[in-house]
Amino acid sequence: MFSSIRRITTSTITARRSYATKIVLGIETSCDDTSAAIVTSDRQILSEVVKSQQEMHEPMGGIVPTLASLGHSRHLPNVICETLDRAQLSISDIDAIAVTRGPGLPPCLPVGLNAAKTLAAVHKKPLIGVHHMEAHALTARLTTPTPFPFMTLLISGGHTLLLTANGLGDYDALGTTLDTAVGEAIDKVARALKLEWEGKSSPGPALERAAALGDPSRFTLPMPLLQRKKSMIAFSFSGLKTSVERQIQDQVQTQQDVYDMAAAFQLTCIQHLEQKLKLALHQEITMQKKPLTALVVSGGVASNALFRSKLEQVAALYDLPLVCPPPKLCTDNGVMIAWAGLERLEAGLLDDYTITTLPRWPIESLKEKNPL
Repeated sequence: MFSSIRRITTSTITARRSYATKIVLGIETSCDDTSAAIVTSDRQILSEVVKSQQEMHEPMGGIVPTLASLGHSRHLPNVICETLDRAQLSISDIDAIAVTRGPGLPPCLPVGLNAAKTLAAVHKKPLIGVHHMEAHALTARLTTPTPFPFMTLLISGGHTLLLTANGLGDYDALGTTLDTAVGEAIDKVARALKLEWEGKSSPGPALERAAALGDPSRFTLPMPLLQRKKSMIAFSFSGLKTSVERQIQDQVQTQQDVYDMAAAFQLTCIQHLEQKLKLALHQEITMQKKPLTALVVSGGVASNALFRSKLEQVAALYDLPLVCPPPKLCTDNGVMIAWAGLERLEAGLLDDYTITTLPRWPIESLKEKNPL
């Protein structure tokens, strides 16, 4: 369904209007990729355009925020135009414009927000500032209609966050990382192992490919928060990452060593997530008696096949389905911003043209009518 872009005609638009279907343009510039998409309230992705910045950042060994901002400024106008062209729409056909307001990189967020504010103001369209992590959580409701409440694990380069989604804008944060996000740890270990990216790939998929060729039992790695904080719903990957980097210097010499270390590190990350997820599910279902409908796993790391397989087993222990967006929609993208915008549009949750970016934006604050 999501592998090709659905093109529509003017007559199709007219037919949709008769059924009160809404159409939203979503803009995403929170990190390195520049993306825009158009999505309808009947769950059709009319178009999506992503301009990758991989070639810019790979030689630097990581994302450079100022360079990413420059890339967004250069590419966003054409990305938006191409998104409209592919959908065979004009701005006048759009019901609202949604954009990532935060969290994200401070130099990058204003590029998208300023563009969205200008388009919305000039064309008199509603503006919706989207919380990046809420967008990840809601993507599952686009691809697999999932009723509230559900538990969601958001795992990406910038976040490791476990939530109970009670309703739109109503989230209970159960646990987050105490230091490094799992995606950031994966990226840094992949670089320490000097793994090569392929095509439009990134460090995460490179580590997954290497781990598939390795023996995870070859190296012994510390399990995070195993002692004093064993019963705490929280995550930590900094110490694990440091241990891997030290062992790489002392023990990794051959290519097979690289594969084995990648496998050991990946498995330890997964086991850590499993342990904390079981604690949270026990708390919410067994202790709090919440009628959860699913376990939703999203974010860039959710595209890892082994992570999905292991987390599906955890969900099955509590008779919950594991719901994951397609891998293409697990990384940052304009589709998730457009869909989150649609959900908020239909709920009447709009913003005015004076909103500013919120690089640090606790998701719990969405419960407040005017959080910031």
